[in-house]
Amino acid sequence: MEAFWQYIKSYTAISEAAQNAWQQLLQEKTISKGEYFLMEGSIPKRIAFVKKGLFSYYYTDQDGATVIKKFFPEQTLVASTSAMLLQQPSLFTIQALEETEIISYGFEGFRELTLEYPDIAGFYIHYMEQHWIIEKEIGEISLKYQTAKQRYLDFKENNAALFARLKQHHMASYLGVTPTQLSRIRAVL
Repeated sequence: MEAFWQYIKSYTAISEAAQNAWQQLLQEKTISKGEYFLMEGSIPKRIAFVKKGLFSYYYTDQDGATVIKKFFPEQTLVASTSAMLLQQPSLFTIQALEETEIISYGFEGFRELTLEYPDIAGFYIHYMEQHWIIEKEIGEISLKYQTAKQRYLDFKENNAALFARLKQHHMASYLGVTPTQLSRIRAVL
């Protein structure tokens, strides 16, 4: 649990009362490699903190291909956020690429805590600004304007520890290329 609280407190200070209230929502669980935290088409109810392991966050395109939008390694929170906020079926699947230990909490209970504890609301605001506005915008610009080779080099430079844990087809899906195209990019470097 300590890793979870260190992560939360890296965004804002949390009072003991707020931490105790939030603690009541937390559940620990291990998800085996290949199992799902969330399936496309289901309505998400929980947010997970990745204590150990790795998730892919993907959708299936009209041709049936998997398109990985993001990876969630240790020290990250994962959920299908827009579907959870709208209480609609998720367009994404969240799957464990490794055995993954999580600490999760129900979104509705968390939202209630944001109304009662300003410090939890502060965390929520800071987290959403950083990850669902700033990072998302930068990622979208990169995908639109960078070549596959540039995206590959940026990913390798900025995600060295994660880079070594991924299979080639996962990386290709994330970069928006085929495994063959990725092999060609690697061959010229």
